[in-house]
Amino acid sequence: MVEPVPQNAAEDDPDRSDEDQPRLSRSEERRGSHRRGKSSKKRSFWKELPILIVIALVLTILIQAFLAKVYMIPSGSMEATLHGCPGCTGDRILVDRVTYDFTDPSPGDVIVFKGPPAWTENEIMPQESGNIVVRALRGLGSLVGFAPPDERDFVKRVIATGGQTVQCCDPQNRVIVDGKALDEPYVHWENPDHAVQESFAPVKVPQGALWVMGDNRNNSADSRYQGGGGPNGAVPVGDVIGKARIIVLPPSRWGGITDHNPQASAQPVALGAPAWQEGLPLGVGIAGAVPTLFLGRRVKAGIRKAAGRRR
Repeated sequence: MVEPVPQNAAEDDPDRSDEDQPRLSRSEERRGSHRRGKSSKKRSFWKELPILIVIALVLTILIQAFLAKVYMIPSGSMEATLHGCPGCTGDRILVDRVTYDFTDPSPGDVIVFKGPPAWTENEIMPQESGNIVVRALRGLGSLVGFAPPDERDFVKRVIATGGQTVQCCDPQNRVIVDGKALDEPYVHWENPDHAVQESFAPVKVPQGALWVMGDNRNNSADSRYQGGGGPNGAVPVGDVIGKARIIVLPPSRWGGITDHNPQASAQPVALGAPAWQEGLPLGVGIAGAVPTLFLGRRVKAGIRKAAGRRR
């Protein structure tokens, strides 16, 4: 006598083929598919949006901490290469934080660096808001590049590196490095009618440091003045955060940032002197011409008198 097969026999016997499995009715299949659809239903977009925002912020912070960071230009010391002014919409620049892990900054590089003690010891730190929400928003904005950072960071162009001697200026008003006048097409003059930069005595840049200057040559507090100038104005290579690569905002300013090497086409300084010194021989000549002419006339008159007596 054949024993009846129970309905759950298929589940208990894993070796049983699909053909031997009891077939479900269409209504049972529909009910099963409906249940499966309910369990696999996706969450709504609005529930996932906060998660996406948090992930994006975390990735942004990690990228800016290790790979590249966005900085806001707060002043006009790098005009017209980089635009910035108090209270206006300054350029946002993308700073490469990886390059200088493998090489040192070179002349012409536009760098962002932490202000060394000689640069910041006399600076007045900005007043911190007492509102915790404002502080949190400011900190977040600093991390993603939409607010100025609290720390004293600067952006300048490398002019000379450790061991080089820099001074200003030659008779053509050019900065000199190791006896050669630099080629600086990026220099900006706020007053084109007065394209003259202030001179300074020769400075030997300490090893492991950089001599930096702003492109807006007459409106930049840089190595010439910080720390009283001289070697104290140089920036340690260890304080460099990264190399400025691209202007990312506003859209009208999109583009790369020039890293023209001013030393590549530097020219030996011609032997000469400042204009006022070059004018000395002419002044001496004019001053000596009057008495010479007077004496010549006296001598000529004396000769005539002597000749008349002989007659």
